Amino acid sequence: MEFRTFEAPGGERLDVAIAQALELSRTYAKELVSEGYVTVDGRPVGKASAKLTGTEIVSVVLPPPRPMLVEPEDADLHVIYQDDDLVAIDKPPGMVAHPTATLRSGTVVNALLGRMPLSKEWNQDPSDEAYRPGIVHRLDKDTSGVMVIAKNDEAHRHLSHSFKKRFTQKEYVAIVVGEVADGLLVDAPIGRHPVKRQMMTVGGENQKAATTNFRVLGKLPGHTLIKAIPRSGRTHQIRVHLAHVGAPILADEVYGQPSPVLERQALHAYRLTVPHPRDDQAVTFIAQVPTDMVEAWLRLGGAWPPPGGADL
Repeated sequence: MEFRTFEAPGGERLDVAIAQALELSRTYAKELVSEGYVTVDGRPVGKASAKLTGTEIVSVVLPPPRPMLVEPEDADLHVIYQDDDLVAIDKPPGMVAHPTATLRSGTVVNALLGRMPLSKEWNQDPSDEAYRPGIVHRLDKDTSGVMVIAKNDEAHRHLSHSFKKRFTQKEYVAIVVGEVADGLLVDAPIGRHPVKRQMMTVGGENQKAATTNFRVLGKLPGHTLIKAIPRSGRTHQIRVHLAHVGAPILADEVYGQPSPVLERQALHAYRLTVPHPRDDQAVTFIAQVPTDMVEAWLRLGGAWPPPGGADL
């Protein structure tokens, strides 16, 4: 990695100053800030809009050069359903939803471009850091489950509006460390962690309202199998709310602890209902809970709910 420093210009935004000093795009500069590659006077600053006084020293770590284009790839990806307007997939854990400034391959977008056209593909440059054709919502890298992707621009506008206005319904399945009361409602705003910039927290900076309902599917001493129904769509919402009530998701290394029974956070997007772009009728897609989570619950001593049982 390359390490660069420069004296801050007074009165300028941090991302603008980085873009000008290092001759980078502003989009890339913002991603470097948000991903923790930037410090000001030796302290992490995760806010790209932070104003500089002119007395600071800005330090930037530039990741290794990346391939510029986002190429179609022949990747294994389970398609649940598709038509002329959208495609619903079962995203595996470990796969990132879309390319970033530092990751240009192995994403959902790469895999789908190898199979079908996606919305906004025609008017976006594949070398642009913000190249995200088809993406109307996201799942965390290590969260598995249902994602819906738009195949044309009209569908993209319709689905984006539906997610923004909360016309969609989402249900997740999770294993947590601790006990969660059946019917628990967590209504707690979420914002950026003031120190650990890659994390969100209840409260925090630029907080926004967030509400999640929880239902119990199974109980063990020290662990609970739950369904989570988010009523809003904040970053890391379910993970943050569960950690806040003292029941972090199993194997969540950011908000909880690693686990010997699972290599990734035990969170799966099980069911998603959206208004279809063609006729506005509700359509529901289901991705069965993957083997690694089921086996983790069994190793903990539980019995998996039968199909149709425990609301699964």
